[in-house]
Amino acid sequence: MNKDQKNEVIELLKSKFSQYSNFYITNTESLTVEQVNSLRRVCFDKNVEMKVAKNTLIKKALESLDAEKYAGVYDALNGVTALMFSDSPKEPAVIISSFRKDNKKTEKPELKAAFVGDEIYTGDAQLANLVKIKTKNELIGDVIGLLQSPAKRVIAGLLEKAKKEGAGEAVAPAAE
Repeated sequence: MNKDQKNEVIELLKSKFSQYSNFYITNTESLTVEQVNSLRRVCFDKNVEMKVAKNTLIKKALESLDAEKYAGVYDALNGVTALMFSDSPKEPAVIISSFRKDNKKTEKPELKAAFVGDEIYTGDAQLANLVKIKTKNELIGDVIGLLQSPAKRVIAGLLEKAKKEGAGEAVAPAAE
């Protein structure tokens, strides 16, 4: 790879890191070609971009954007590295977890690090935590549910009171 090709890859990576606020650094080293193609297909279906690049080029791209911001992921840049870019903070984690379940003979892809929002998660042990992260839409749904809950209780109470009063009036005229 000549210098121009390397600069082209660095620019491509810089644009991806700027475009997405979430990215995962994974190790796909022992996966077969068939498994990698399957993983790419799942990523494509779930709107997750998967890119494979040299660690030195990834590091140069990150350093040129903000060396301090991404410093926590530099140690993860070793071995075979596949990057997963997503708008969703948890979708790559869900993909990795389900891929492992479907391919029981492998512990790959292995999570080396994840940059979610402005937080850095390092190590494969963090995968379970990343799967539990709520997306923006899930959080909005939770807030709306919490806001609706008291109103629903008040309305239900008023309806119940109206039913009781309505039933009492119907009985009273018949007794006269």
